[in-house]
Amino acid sequence: MAKRPRRGDRKEAVRVVFAGTPETAVPSLKALLASSHEVVGVITRPDARAGRGRSLAESPVALCAHDAGVPVMKPVSFKDAESVAQLQQWAPDCVPIVAYGALIPGPALQIPPQGWVNLHFSLLPAWRGAAPVQRAVMHGDDVLGVSTFFLDEGLDTGKVIGQMTYEPGAHDSAGDILEALSALGADFLVRSLDAIAQGEVQAEPQPLHGASHAAKITVEEAQIAWNLPAYLVHRTVRGCSPKPGAWTMFRGERLKVVQTMPSSETGLSAGELRASKNAVLVGTGDGVLELCQVQPAGKKMMDGATWARGVRVETGEGLA
Repeated sequence: MAKRPRRGDRKEAVRVVFAGTPETAVPSLKALLASSHEVVGVITRPDARAGRGRSLAESPVALCAHDAGVPVMKPVSFKDAESVAQLQQWAPDCVPIVAYGALIPGPALQIPPQGWVNLHFSLLPAWRGAAPVQRAVMHGDDVLGVSTFFLDEGLDTGKVIGQMTYEPGAHDSAGDILEALSALGADFLVRSLDAIAQGEVQAEPQPLHGASHAAKITVEEAQIAWNLPAYLVHRTVRGCSPKPGAWTMFRGERLKVVQTMPSSETGLSAGELRASKNAVLVGTGDGVLELCQVQPAGKKMMDGATWARGVRVETGEGLA
């Protein structure tokens, strides 16, 4: 596999246009703005509806670019001539891309002479696709990481520039891990561009074996199956936090399960609840979990014991 790029002493820089959309891409944009590389433009997804009022809002990357005084482009697709022309006008040497959220067609890929450099939150070829961290957590991977690679027209299939591993905590959620990888990856992306600027990159093709796909997690997949062993339920909760959120049903209404922890208690059947003053436990197909954080429909997140006291969990009640 490709070696890890290192930051050299020389100050060569490249002219870049950054592409990204969500909050996880912001650390990379900030790192590039603070580096020796010249950020001449930013590409992000069009404004989307968000919040309770469902009003149009700019992406976190767009807001960061505005604060830095960098021009922003929000193409619906790179298949239209106007978007391609704007990218050509910016004349980047390279386009670093982090969680942009749309495929880049061949003609746009050919514009920067040094290519599009993608920061991906997995150790490729593992977990190609939209939800690499979530899928890795749900699968039970002990070692995760980041990869930088040259984008091609495949799904995360391009030649790898470098990789860095990361070992999460045993109970970290996907959100916790993604936040850590976003910070780790931001510096790693800059190092990759440093190596490109210095002509020191020797990208290598991804292995033919070990590839896996990380499709976006659906709401249906996030429903908890309490008949599974406790460790698998715990993985589901961790992998689906914060989005889309693992969930279950209680008294005919949806209850989001935000955080669980393994318990040494016994004697509960799958889905059966046991509430005390300070904790609420739930049985699984093999083992017991504590409900640490939950979110009832239409309400704020709260600790499990507070929820149980509020709804007055009765003996024999359970989750489905």
